[in-house]
Amino acid sequence: MAYETIIVEVEDHVALVKLNRPDALNALNAQLLTELADALTAAQANEKVRCIVLTGSEKAFAAGADIKMMSEKSFVDVFMEDLFTPETDQILRVRKPIIAAVSGYALGGGCELAMMCDFIIASDTAKFGQPEINLGVMAGIGGTQRLTRAIGKAKAMDMNLTGRFMGAEEAERAGLISRIVPVKKLMEEALGAAAKIAEKSMITTAAIKESVNRSFEVTLAEGLLFERRVFHSLFATEDQKEGMSAFVDKRTPQFRDR
Repeated sequence: MAYETIIVEVEDHVALVKLNRPDALNALNAQLLTELADALTAAQANEKVRCIVLTGSEKAFAAGADIKMMSEKSFVDVFMEDLFTPETDQILRVRKPIIAAVSGYALGGGCELAMMCDFIIASDTAKFGQPEINLGVMAGIGGTQRLTRAIGKAKAMDMNLTGRFMGAEEAERAGLISRIVPVKKLMEEALGAAAKIAEKSMITTAAIKESVNRSFEVTLAEGLLFERRVFHSLFATEDQKEGMSAFVDKRTPQFRDR
């Protein structure tokens, strides 16, 4: 499918998805979100793709939701169309690992989109924020929920109530991002991480993604039980036999996703 607001490239089992609305700093409008959801769903269905990297430009991952798109809408409009729900639900159904490679601004919906990915690698120029309060609204795609789970109540309240931005170093200290790299090395680092994931068993990567995400929904006891049963279930796979045999034989495993 031809896209107008994103660019998709597939190479070496990694799908690279670039947000591409440079004149609007990759602001998330309806077309971009629809195309992004479609592209990620297609990557999920593509047997050649084993990991996904989502990125923007050096200047902006995404500077927020498109204000022009929303400014004239009423409560009835956004409620009846369930603004943002269909696209984000579709993105969250993707079972393959998604890495967000963030440079520049990741604000509002951009910060929330990055948090929907499985982890964030950021450049040293990255700035995260939930400045919706400056528009008389609040976050609506996870900025009060995922952000609080990622960095704790105090910092989430601070960012949502003041609208201040968080730089890359503070974001790493707070647990929002996994690592910081120089801006010119960002894509090399993100694609390198994706390539490493792509070498693993897809059964196992999907199981790990599901198990980590489960930890946010259940008690510790229920989460540990879920983890243990999934761990047990992987012993029914050929990849478990291959992985352990390769370790004993001191060779590189050849996973077949079976």
